[in-house]
Amino acid sequence: MFFDWAQQPFHTLIITFVFAPYFAAAVAPDAARGQELWGYATGIGGLLIAFSSPVLGAIADASGPRKPWIAVFSVIGIVGCWMLWFAAPGMSDLTWILIIIAVAVFGMEYAAVFNNAMMPTLVPRSELGRLSGSAWGLGYVGGLISLIMVLGFMSASPETGRTLIGLEPVLGLDPAMREGDRAAGPLTALWYLVFIIPMFLFTADVTRKPAIKGAVRDGLSKLKQTLKRLPSERSYFSFLISSMFYRDGLNALYAFGGIYAAGVLGLSIIQIGIFGILSNITGAIGAYVGGRMDQRFGPKIVVAWSAVILALCCALIISTTQGQVLFTTVAEGSGLPVLVFYFAGCLIGAAGGSIQAASRTLLVDQVDTDRVTEAFGLYALSGKATSFIGPLSIALVTGLAASQAFGLSPVDAQRVGVTPIIALFIIGLALLPFVKSRHREVVA
Repeated sequence: MFFDWAQQPFHTLIITFVFAPYFAAAVAPDAARGQELWGYATGIGGLLIAFSSPVLGAIADASGPRKPWIAVFSVIGIVGCWMLWFAAPGMSDLTWILIIIAVAVFGMEYAAVFNNAMMPTLVPRSELGRLSGSAWGLGYVGGLISLIMVLGFMSASPETGRTLIGLEPVLGLDPAMREGDRAAGPLTALWYLVFIIPMFLFTADVTRKPAIKGAVRDGLSKLKQTLKRLPSERSYFSFLISSMFYRDGLNALYAFGGIYAAGVLGLSIIQIGIFGILSNITGAIGAYVGGRMDQRFGPKIVVAWSAVILALCCALIISTTQGQVLFTTVAEGSGLPVLVFYFAGCLIGAAGGSIQAASRTLLVDQVDTDRVTEAFGLYALSGKATSFIGPLSIALVTGLAASQAFGLSPVDAQRVGVTPIIALFIIGLALLPFVKSRHREVVA
């Protein structure tokens, strides 16, 4: 469970609420261009994982322990996060910082693949839903605490020089150079480095199997066999395709929510941080409650209802600007658009926590225990196969909408640019009826 606590600040601080909107608002030339470039960077990181994770997952199943894999990719993720400090406002050449973002995504996401694969060996299937939900809930609490640390003591408004609670930034961080926002990278790296230790010290790993040379050959052979028979395994195949779409919709919603808030609603990093605090609180609650609902009703029902809520929230957000709610004009200076955005964020946090926790349980239902790391590798592949399509489609649609051919304003270009997210949730829901769960067998 402490792995989720250790890693959640990467998603909270870097991907969603602090560094991503900072990048779009202060590093990139403008918010629309920032949304486009962020999509390319995170998309490329996902593409790298998509092509390699099933192979490494199969090798890991054949060789045994998962902790060594977690350690290697953790180092990559930690280095990538630390280097984000050097993303200064108004940089002329963004190439290397985009590479660093892709590296951070690559390392952190890969570490999660092998961590997830450890779960079925730790508890009986009947307890898996509760374990996954509790872990996600604990992760959201970690993300919440790290976000409060950044907003309360590090990130300050360039205009006032004060943090959310009215203090000067700690450690002499310069508000004019946005050092508090940039410090989210090193803080994420240190947080992960410290809190990953309990997993390495106290969590049981599987025993080592034959020599790695034989493991590579056996792992690749098993992967080849799995890929051949996968289309005939209707439930497993349908789940991978369904989750590929709805998880990419959720990841895109997280990745571009803060950027959207900065560009369309004109929210400051502190206001976006408040949004993040609320969504992390509801995320922790949603993951915890979702885990209990998973245990009682099964993961499939939890996934379905969560996907419906997320699609509706995305539509609500797209309909909201500084002067509109549900595409209806509101009075100038009204606080209603921000309140609606916060409300949608709370629902996204709750549904997002539930769907991610339940998805891990539903995947375990599709395979035998000795194939679980390979399955999570394919799970990563199925997610990453569209995790670059989602951000890249948002990047392309945003760029096209802002081009001379359409000539939309940056605000309208951002609104149009995030519409592919809704389609991803709808496709995922359409395939979910073909997926089976072992929940009833376990209860019986």
